Amino acid sequence: MAIGLAIGLPAVLAASKLIKSLLFGLTAADPLALTLPTGLMLVVAALAGYIPALRASQTDPMVALRYE
Repeated sequence: MAIGLAIGLPAVLAASKLIKSLLFGLTAADPLALTLPTGLMLVVAALAGYIPALRASQTDPMVALRYE
């Protein structure tokens, strides 16, 4: 996630300057428009890892090993 953000945020800033005429009501580096999607991606990534880890931690290891 961190690598994607490190590559994506500078790319967004560079691209927003190129398409500045298409951004209605936004500046090229609008903090709210950059912060909310970034925060949402962090929350989704955290939940995507946390929910399966929580389910796996509640499973008996012997049952999981004997499953197949």
